[in-house]
Amino acid sequence: MTLNPVRPDRRRLLKAGSLVLLIGAPHLAHAGRVVAVRLWPAQDYTRVTIESDGELKARKTEAGDARLSVEIEGIDLVDGMRELVGKLRPDDPNIAAIKVAAVGSNVARLSIDLKKPIKPQVFNLQPVAAYGHRLVLDLYPAQTDDPFEELIRQHVSAVDESSARAAELLGAELKGSAPATTDDPLGDLIAGRVRPTPPPKTAEAGKTDPRPDARPDGKADPKAVAKADGKAPGGGNKTERLIIVALDPGHGGEDPGATGPAGTQEKDVVLQVAHKLRERINATKVNGNPMRAYMTRDADFFVPLGTRVEKAQRVRADLFISIHADAFMTPKPQGASVFALSTKGASSAAARWMANKENAADLVGGINVKAKDATLQRTLLDMSTTAQIKDSLKLGSAMLGEVGRVGKLHKGSVEQAGFAVLKAPDIPSVLVETAFISNPDEEARLRSDDYQEKLADALLRGIVRYFSANPPLARKQQA
Repeated sequence: MTLNPVRPDRRRLLKAGSLVLLIGAPHLAHAGRVVAVRLWPAQDYTRVTIESDGELKARKTEAGDARLSVEIEGIDLVDGMRELVGKLRPDDPNIAAIKVAAVGSNVARLSIDLKKPIKPQVFNLQPVAAYGHRLVLDLYPAQTDDPFEELIRQHVSAVDESSARAAELLGAELKGSAPATTDDPLGDLIAGRVRPTPPPKTAEAGKTDPRPDARPDGKADPKAVAKADGKAPGGGNKTERLIIVALDPGHGGEDPGATGPAGTQEKDVVLQVAHKLRERINATKVNGNPMRAYMTRDADFFVPLGTRVEKAQRVRADLFISIHADAFMTPKPQGASVFALSTKGASSAAARWMANKENAADLVGGINVKAKDATLQRTLLDMSTTAQIKDSLKLGSAMLGEVGRVGKLHKGSVEQAGFAVLKAPDIPSVLVETAFISNPDEEARLRSDDYQEKLADALLRGIVRYFSANPPLARKQQA
């Protein structure tokens, strides 16, 4: 009997406690916990990712030439954010230092000291795949080099270095005898020394007119080199024509691609294969024409599908080769595949499934939807041509035959589907699935340096076979 008077008090206390919890619930839900922070440094841009269990809001952004400051609302603790400081690498091309500080209730300020002026993009990504809410800061350099001119500069440098080594060796052999001339038609073309016609004399004795394609420092102007149309001026003799192959290692950065049973990530092995293939391409000539490889990514960072296509077009690539490692829900499937574009539906259900999976890379990697270029979107959707697809099938057939010599093939013919990354309207393009990374045996081979070397050799042979049968056209004159 003595307990009865206490029961109403207990009920009132329980009700009051429940009311306090209900009142405090919105405030507690407002503060998010930082799950992970990541930095992806690259020459193209540096990405900062803050992943949390609740949506974060960048409420104030101030960008100057020397610093970017962002106030982030929705963070209860800044401890997770402070991990960013330890993740910064000295060789980051864009970020010099990072500071994190609490500036109010559930608000943190992220201050980034810059090495160069940048154009920042700050946006949110909704949960997808293994990721929760992500706040992304993409730091793009305000000024970038023209990638085509950079390729030409690299080639000029390689030619000059090769000529210098040859002259040094020759001089050592002759030991003081008269220097001999070397026959380097591409070097002559690039440097503006096309033979046999000598440059005209000026009115002043002993001097010649300056070459129109030379800069004041005496080096070749890449823009003038780009105008070469495959013929020597005046004589009609064939000169060398630089062939550009765009290599596209799939995924990268926030998007790991497929993961094998032993933890191998697709983005890593395809980048390794691409690096090996680039070395081989840069050291190879086809019908006397030197080749130069351009990589849409040469490090671990994310590149949107449309940007990959745009990059290949900017360097006026003659081919586009996207390199991937296949995966399935079971470990049994194995073998390599080669895909070309189709605008009329997929050649098989498996090809359609594969295209849908690869086309979802932008969702995982994370793109700023508001910054997407409408013109680029139209290019991806509607600009594919019958001629491009026909040439792509020829390229795919040549590459499939060579890849089949070093490993098993999943399909003995080139398949087709609507891969977004293959939609460059003027570039023969293929997507190579090197193996099934979900198969333990093939995962082990993909991790093997020896197999990667053999695979790079096979891909190079396929490229050479294609160009041997389909020589590249002369480049158009640039206005």
